[in-house]
Amino acid sequence: MTDLPFRDERTELPLRDRHDAGDRLAARLRRQSYRHPLIIGLPRGGVPVAARIAQALKAPLEVLIVRKLGVPGHEEFAMGALASGDVSVLDEALIERLAIDARALQRVVDRERDELERREARYRGERPFPSLAGRDVVLVDDGIATGSTMRAALRAVRKLGAERCILAVPVAPADSLASLSREADDVVCLATPENFSAVGQWYWRFEQTDDEEVRACLAEQAYPEA
Repeated sequence: MTDLPFRDERTELPLRDRHDAGDRLAARLRRQSYRHPLIIGLPRGGVPVAARIAQALKAPLEVLIVRKLGVPGHEEFAMGALASGDVSVLDEALIERLAIDARALQRVVDRERDELERREARYRGERPFPSLAGRDVVLVDDGIATGSTMRAALRAVRKLGAERCILAVPVAPADSLASLSREADDVVCLATPENFSAVGQWYWRFEQTDDEEVRACLAEQAYPEA
């Protein structure tokens, strides 16, 4: 155990795949009780992980669309994120340090907002997002690097009225989780390895998740609302 403000029980790495990660997280999450829980996966890779948790907890599964705002010319580096519910998170210090002007930033925001809306229509269609009022929401991804995407998701869930926000993630850097723990009511993490460079390095299998797999997970785990 660590003295960090979240649980890290030193899971053996690498994880086999996203299903293995979801099963291990579910075993941790089942130790506690939740009020009217809703499991929310971050597309795409977080949804197969979340689906296993929803199955184990017999809770509904949903998706929350979050899009990273990549630095122009270096899109792998996040300067912020957008989330459903008209939520945005910007790393103002990074934007200023890199001298990214307002026009360039807006181009990235517009592009990612278009993709966010496309995925909303693709995954949810006409089905409205469920009410989060009075619910314990478990936010799930397949891993965290900088944390900007999950931070946007946490703020979106708060804005949408969740009673409690629980962050559940298989693997992440300790410093990113420490920062996110200030925004979540609880954080459950399988491992916080050192020398963290990418989420995929901690999985044996880490194939890209496509839209059809996300839609299949949602269809299979569509538990009726209580």
